[in-house]
This record gives sequence, C-alpha cells and structure tokens, in this order.
Amino acid sequence: MSITNQEELYREYHDKVMGYVFNRIGNKEEAEDITAEIFLKACRAFDGYDPNKASVSTWIYTIMRNTLTDYFRKNPLSEELSEDIASTDNIEDYCVDREELGRLAEALKALDKEQQDIIVLRYYDEYSLVEIARILNISYGMIKVKHKNALNALRNLM
Repeated sequence: MSITNQEELYREYHDKVMGYVFNRIGNKEEAEDITAEIFLKACRAFDGYDPNKASVSTWIYTIMRNTLTDYFRKNPLSEELSEDIASTDNIEDYCVDREELGRLAEALKALDKEQQDIIVLRYYDEYSLVEIARILNISYGMIKVKHKNALNALRNLM
C-alpha cells in the first residue's frame, strides 16, 4: 500500500501501533501518549520518508521501536505484587509464575534487539511469521531462520 499523506499514515497504522504499544506498556493512558508521540515524530519526518529505502510499515515500526526504547530507558520496569491476589491459597502459584516471568524477561533482555522484537511480535503480539517478515522487511525464509535462532538463544539463557 502506498501512503501519500500523513492522514493516510495515521488511519492505516494508528490501531496497529496503539495495540503494539499497549501490549508492551500495559497502561492505556501511557500507550496513548506514546502512540501520539510516535505519530508526531512520523509526521515531522514524513517529507523525508524514502519508499526506496524501506516500506511504510518498516519505517513506522522503526519509529515505534526507537520511541519505546527511549521510553523504557527513562522508565525502567518495576515489579509490584498485583492487588488481585485475594487469598494466600494462590500466592505460591502467583510467585512462581512471577519468578518464571522475571527469568523470561531477563533472558529476553540478553537477546539482541532484533531477536527481542521477533519473540515479542510472535508470542506476545501473536503475529504470524509471514506478518513479522513484512513488518521487519525481511524475507519469510530469513525470518524463519532468525525466529529459530532467537528461540534457541532464549532456551539457552533460560
């Protein structure tokens, strides 16, 4: 799809960007603010976009990824116990699950940025490998190899 103006860009990608950001952040208000920041950056840079260098989806995804990287640098994740722990019966299960998630998060941090993106897009955002290949502007065959390598690296770290 060819995007010819900023309004088309916003209409085509807003929901996709918002969904991805919300899944990474977990807070609707912050996700809305970050999404607005992403589109502000995209609009400012729109005249400099070169379709010969990258597809629109890759270009907007790169802006999104860089904006989220900046966000997480400024706002490191902190773990808090959820208020929905109603009784002591499920605290042990909850803590074990949180411990496993913590190990997974640490292992993900040890992967390179592209591997992190592939894992998050595949398992958290539930994109197919075909969709991930399109987002990252990589061939389907190459994304299969990179996906397998990312999973192997994650297994080794766990």
